[in-house]
This record gives sequence, structure tokens and C-alpha cells, in this order.
Amino acid sequence: MDVSPLPQTEPPRDCPLCPRLVAFREELRVEHPAWWNAPVPAFGDPQARLAIVGLAPGKHGANRTGRPFTGDFAGLLLYETLAKFGLTEGTYDARADDGFALKDVIIINAVRCLPPENKPTPEEIRTCRPFLEAPMAALPNVRVFVALGAIAHQSAVKALGGRLPKARFGHLNEHRMPDGRILIDSYHCSRYNQNTGRLTRAMFEDVFERAVSCATL
Repeated sequence: MDVSPLPQTEPPRDCPLCPRLVAFREELRVEHPAWWNAPVPAFGDPQARLAIVGLAPGKHGANRTGRPFTGDFAGLLLYETLAKFGLTEGTYDARADDGFALKDVIIINAVRCLPPENKPTPEEIRTCRPFLEAPMAALPNVRVFVALGAIAHQSAVKALGGRLPKARFGHLNEHRMPDGRILIDSYHCSRYNQNTGRLTRAMFEDVFERAVSCATL
């Protein structure tokens, strides 16, 4: 798979910081030895002006393939939407070696390791925050962040030095962070949100239309 665009900001492959996530990782390495089964690195353009903050790797997606949103249902809508706005190169084929690439956008998860039932604990989210803060600091061209879901929103606000009472999560909510950069919220593009109609394709595209406009891509 592609190497991280920001290797100096990544956790080690055997990151020991969250005991529950480490134990789950070791179980899956035995059960699925051919999977990635490690902290998932950022994916995209290190010169990006737009950054997407996801929640955490999916079991059959990024935890299997080693690339954010690759190989799971959520990735289909995300990458189709980015392609519509001219932010991709190549064809997404749900494999880390498909040659697919991002232009002027980068994806970083708030939690780098797969949590059981896709639910990281508050302590795990806090523990992993330095691995969100570091790439944010290493992306000087980023003007806009898009947070996918409430947990990603909360972690992004804190990583950017904002205050949650003044930056409440809501689809298409827009927040000016202390450093002048903008955070835009979206419901997560999960299978559940799409199947229940909480998030439609049009709603998701509205988020990225606004984000691209703010970033003047």
C-alpha cells in the first residue's frame, strides 16, 4: 500500500497506548493474519487545503486494507463524492493497491486503531488525539476540515484548540477555529446513516460543496 504522506506524525505499528485496542488487534492478527491490523495512517495529499477527519478504521475496511475508508460501504459514498468535486486521481477499486489517489485533500482518523463494535471509549479518543494534532500541525495549507460524525467533530475541535460549548455538532454546521481555519460538520457516511436516510447523497455533497468553496480549491 501507499506510505503515509506524513510519516513523522504516525503512531508505531505496534502502538501500545490503548490496552483494549491492543488486545483486539492481537486477536485479529491471529484470526486474519493477512489483514493490515495496525494503526491506519493518513491518506492523501500532504499539500492539501482540505482535510477530512474520520472516526476510526472499520473492521472490514481500513483495518483490513490499511487505507482509510477503503473496502467498506462508507468509502463508496465518500470517494464518489470526492471524485465529483475533482479531488481524486485514478479509479477507486476498494483496494489499497488500486492506484487511487487524492488531490488537495487528506483523510485522518480521530482514532487510528479499530475499536470493538466501532465504539472507542472517551479515554481511547483522548489517548489518540496527539496523532490527530500532529498531522493537523504538519498541514500548513489546510484551510478547511470536514468532521465525519460527532466523535470526529469533538476530537477535531479539541485538537484545533476550540471549545465544544461554542462549537456544537450538527450537519453542515460551520465553526471558525482559534487559528482561523474552518471546521464543517457532516453526519458520518456509515451504512446505518445512509440506509436510514439520516444522510443522503445530496446532503453529503452539500457539505463538500461548501468545504471546497471555503477552501477556494
